[in-house]
Amino acid sequence: MSKLVKNMEIQALRKDFEGLRDMLIVEVNGVDSLANSGLRTNLRKKKKIRLKLVKNSFAKKIFSENGISFPNQSIWSGPTAIAWGAASIAELSREFQAELKNPKTSAGYKDKVKVKSAVADGSPVSFELALKMPTREEAISNIVGLILSPAGRLAAQLTAPGGVLAGQIKTISEKTEGAASAN
Repeated sequence: MSKLVKNMEIQALRKDFEGLRDMLIVEVNGVDSLANSGLRTNLRKKKKIRLKLVKNSFAKKIFSENGISFPNQSIWSGPTAIAWGAASIAELSREFQAELKNPKTSAGYKDKVKVKSAVADGSPVSFELALKMPTREEAISNIVGLILSPAGRLAAQLTAPGGVLAGQIKTISEKTEGAASAN
């Protein structure tokens, strides 16, 4: 590959991965063209997830320029593809995992498509951790729940004595009514 072609390819990768902070590093080895096309189409339809096969040395260079470094350099061995495009790493990981485990298509990907690593907000994480991370909406709802929880307990504490007092007044009134009707 000539230097001109290499530079053109690197420029294209810079443009594609500019500002990219959430992605999956995937090994795609031995997938036939029909399964490959199906995987790309299904991911694109669901959440506009893109999958691009990259030359390891080019990807390594681009990501180091973007401030993303991987402690485990072994991810840059073998055929490598980058998946990106969902709203968060959690959503991307879940959709990718769902597609790999889809009963209709999983036979074409079994032992051929493996997730090497994930990147969440520019930091490498394991794929298992990326699957467990909350999406933005889930994180916001958890925070709101944590904020509202003490307020709910406070409201319950404030209304509880009033409920007890109301119950005692009702009991006394029923006793006095019962005593008045007995006379």
